[in-house]
Amino acid sequence: MFETEHLLVRKFRDEDAQQLYENHLDDQVRKWFPNECYADLEEAQGAIRFYIDCVNNSHLPFVLGVELKETGELIGDTGISEVEGNPDEAEIGYCIGQKYRGRGYATELLNAMSGFIFSRFGIREISGRVVHGNEASAKVLEKSGYQFVTEEFGAEDDPYGNGMLVYKKAI
Repeated sequence: MFETEHLLVRKFRDEDAQQLYENHLDDQVRKWFPNECYADLEEAQGAIRFYIDCVNNSHLPFVLGVELKETGELIGDTGISEVEGNPDEAEIGYCIGQKYRGRGYATELLNAMSGFIFSRFGIREISGRVVHGNEASAKVLEKSGYQFVTEEFGAEDDPYGNGMLVYKKAI
């Protein structure tokens, strides 16, 4: 789909299931996204088939694999989903495996993915939501030009009920 200095962002392949599953076994991923982790390899395989179908048909959710160009290893994933009731906005998500964090890959990815979304989908605004306490993800959004706009309480996907920080970036 596109590449950055260090990353190749591409459609998932069936053979990515094991690594996708392992990336989501990470303690930090489980802590901040407990309802987005795969129960087992079979669930990860089903998710990949779903993601491939969505990408092939250009509809949301639009989820891609993130590969480290230097090694060819799948180090994460990124995608967008619709914001109910607002066709001009999408919500971005991303995950970088633990052993690759702290190297600037998440910021590099988010910058490139945001540009890709704006150009590919004609979306005018992208939101990023962060669970209270996930300071690392909030910093990545801020470094990528997202502005804090509000706190959201009562969201179905808030794993702890403590609220979410909402950031936005518009063209």
